Amino acid sequence: MTAAGDERHQDGCVGILAGGGPLPGQVAAAVSETGRPVFIVAFQDFAEPSVVERWPHAYVRLAAAGAILSHLRAHKCRDIVLIGPVRRPSFRDIRPDAEGARILARLGRALFAGDDGLLGALVRVLGEEGFTVRGAHEFLSRSLGHAGPLGRCVPDENAEADIVRGIEVVRMLGRLDIGQGCVVQNGVVLAVEAMEGTDAMLARAGTCRQPGDGGVLVKLCKPGQDRRADMPTIGPRTIEGAVRAKLAGVAFEAGGTLLTDPQACVAAADAAGLFLYGISGTNAPGS
Repeated sequence: MTAAGDERHQDGCVGILAGGGPLPGQVAAAVSETGRPVFIVAFQDFAEPSVVERWPHAYVRLAAAGAILSHLRAHKCRDIVLIGPVRRPSFRDIRPDAEGARILARLGRALFAGDDGLLGALVRVLGEEGFTVRGAHEFLSRSLGHAGPLGRCVPDENAEADIVRGIEVVRMLGRLDIGQGCVVQNGVVLAVEAMEGTDAMLARAGTCRQPGDGGVLVKLCKPGQDRRADMPTIGPRTIEGAVRAKLAGVAFEAGGTLLTDPQACVAAADAAGLFLYGISGTNAPGS
């Protein structure tokens, strides 16, 4: 965060709307280091108890907006962070409470949009309810992947060509609000990411491998994406999936991708001989 931002937001509890994975706990720890209290609204069936239960928390159904807002207000949360994956439920399974039904009505057509459209609308509605939605990257700056190689390995010419192709594909996917990643091998798109997530996409890519070496996972923010929600994320499981798919490496958007455990990601990539490479406007292959 900027110095000005630190001055404006030194006090007040930070509410964390927590999905799965380790990042909600990492955000809570980073906020706590600044001296601010934390309260976690843990989405039932998604948040991991081992991650959230060391902090003040409450488990709430995803569509129980009344309970969510009540907890945030009771703990005087002004700033909130949305972090961690959740699966979009079917309408049959939503079962909103009264406040949830009101908010669903306000989300309107965004309910039928892609994830970015829905999350953007949710950020807007939360703002109208009096909260300020902050990006996880504002608290986890040390977890943002930087430009260039993060480990010992670097992409060769074939991998650079696949990165260029992958950037084109992911940007197109992003404009359609579909996904943030794809796998390319020797110019062939093996798989694109949709609602199944990166791990499942990597597993599918492994079954579609073409003869020969190579293959790159490319992950980018969607064009115009609101980075306060659903930033691309890479963790040790991503590296493990890339290894199982026999890829040459992983390329990601520098400054726009969170690494859940940077040291473990680099160590796993180095051990497997994979590159882990941050793309920026100045160092992207073909630029």
